[in-house]
Amino acid sequence: MNFGLPKTPFGINIQITNIKTQKMKKVFSIIAVALFATMVACGPSAEEKAKAEEQAKATADSIAKALEASLNTAVEEAAAPVDSAAATTEAAPAAEPAKEEAHH
Repeated sequence: MNFGLPKTPFGINIQITNIKTQKMKKVFSIIAVALFATMVACGPSAEEKAKAEEQAKATADSIAKALEASLNTAVEEAAAPVDSAAATTEAAPAAEPAKEEAHH
């Protein structure tokens, strides 16, 4: 009776090796599915997601405020030298005639 197995001892070894390989593939597949399910189950909950969104929104708001303040400061600093230069040119012509009168 052959039962579908090869007659040589080497063929029997090959058949047994194939059966072991198939069983190991099944075991590894089960382990892979279990690990995948564990990873999915350990994901963030709805509360954690909401908390992360709030934190991201707060961070974005604080960055926007800091940029706005920085921009306002830069605009004020840029306008200040123009104003002081205008004040200097307005005051300077009034001082020049006084110097000329002193020399005469």
